[in-house]
Amino acid sequence: MTIVIDALQYLGYVLIFPGFLFCFLAGMLLCGIDRKLVAKMQKRVGPPILQPFYDFFKLCGKETIIPAAAERNTFMLSPLVGLAALVVIQLFIPVFGFTAFSGIGDIIVILYLLLVPALAMILGGAASGSPYAGVGLSREMVTIISCELPLVLVLLAVAKTVGGAIGTGLCFSLSQIAEYQEVNGSLITKISMLPAAAAMLLLIPGETGSHPFDAAEAETEICEGLLAEYSGAPLGVFKLSHAVKMLSLTSLFVALFLGGLGTGILALDAVLLFLLCALITAASISFVHAFTARLKIEQIFKYYWTVVSLLAAVSLALAWYGL
Repeated sequence: MTIVIDALQYLGYVLIFPGFLFCFLAGMLLCGIDRKLVAKMQKRVGPPILQPFYDFFKLCGKETIIPAAAERNTFMLSPLVGLAALVVIQLFIPVFGFTAFSGIGDIIVILYLLLVPALAMILGGAASGSPYAGVGLSREMVTIISCELPLVLVLLAVAKTVGGAIGTGLCFSLSQIAEYQEVNGSLITKISMLPAAAAMLLLIPGETGSHPFDAAEAETEICEGLLAEYSGAPLGVFKLSHAVKMLSLTSLFVALFLGGLGTGILALDAVLLFLLCALITAASISFVHAFTARLKIEQIFKYYWTVVSLLAAVSLALAWYGL
């Protein structure tokens, strides 16, 4: 009986909170808030906040067209694989005092899982047989390489700060990082962590492929690139993955730098997490989106391997010397 109850409990984590249902609702709302904020900054009315929901369900009701040259199975499964990886990521991220799954290497697991959605897009684009997708996937690969170095440096800076304080050298457990912040206060209050927090905020638009870092899907150049041949429900799933990845990365920022703020009541903490994610979305995506022209792929590479990596490296150096 206990095994059945535990199985149902974990199934609830996967399907409801903090799994698929929460990811779907919160991710789509974040995407809608982002579009609305950008419109207001550009003095436009903009779409309603619920527009991503309308777009998703409209796409799900449309016909799915599979190109004659496409590799059918890979073409259809890629969107689902990317979305599944993002839902799993959310299960490892602590919601203040609550964690669905935890372990000693959560950060490393998340680092690998963050690659899966991008690789799924690359495989789906390659399987479509479109020349536009070929250009898009090469740009997506460069974006992945651009973002990985600064992201690793940010995670190392946090791991060293917490690990040095608790005597383990490096701490790669998000649950231990959350517990440390509950006792000692949020990491963002430490001066040494401010450059890493800034680097993480700058990483979110690039990791999600949001404007101005959307070189792989540039509508005016390569007709949606990787998604050129997608339509119907598979395209809707890719759009949903974009929204969920926005939620996952902002949730990760909260866990890394804003831990220790929870109320102890799961329902209220879920609302607090969403509000903080909305604030981070406004700070890291909407403002950049509103005030910056779309970057070329070589500019994205230089930007992340110089400015953002330097910020993260400063925090890592300070953490390494115990400052």
